[in-house]
Amino acid sequence: MEITVCRSGDVALLDRYLGSPGATSFHARRFARQEAGDCTYLVAWLDGRPVGHTELRWIGCAAPEVALDCPEIGGLAVWPEELRSRGIGTALIRAAEELARERGLTTVGIGVGKDNPRAAALYARLGYRPVTDYLDRYTYEDHDGATRECVDACVFLVRELPSGRLDVKRA
Repeated sequence: MEITVCRSGDVALLDRYLGSPGATSFHARRFARQEAGDCTYLVAWLDGRPVGHTELRWIGCAAPEVALDCPEIGGLAVWPEELRSRGIGTALIRAAEELARERGLTTVGIGVGKDNPRAAALYARLGYRPVTDYLDRYTYEDHDGATRECVDACVFLVRELPSGRLDVKRA
């Protein structure tokens, strides 16, 4: 497995293998944020195809309930499902943490849906601790052209990063 920073040509592959729920490409939106300098979008590759991704939002969590000044790891996904629990998500999180450490940052946050105990258990194993509840709000355009608004009950977690460099392989 290899983890790289998303390139413009990767967006179509991400849409093909890890599609968005509607007509709006979440991958194109994340790539645009990366181009604007607001985030770094990481992609996990296995045998030449994308199998996971996460976004390290340098601007932090957009939810007003989260009043912390730290970057947020978001949009973490591994697909197909049979590849979960094989270390891909952990590798993506560690790569994001290393990017934050390279910028001299000492704390990173991540949100988790209250209905996602599997992800919450992973984040706890990786040293993330709950700080506050919040509502994650986002919109997308559905295939029928309608704008869908989503609100997910979440918990924001933080981790203090250890000093020193981790052994993370990135291209």
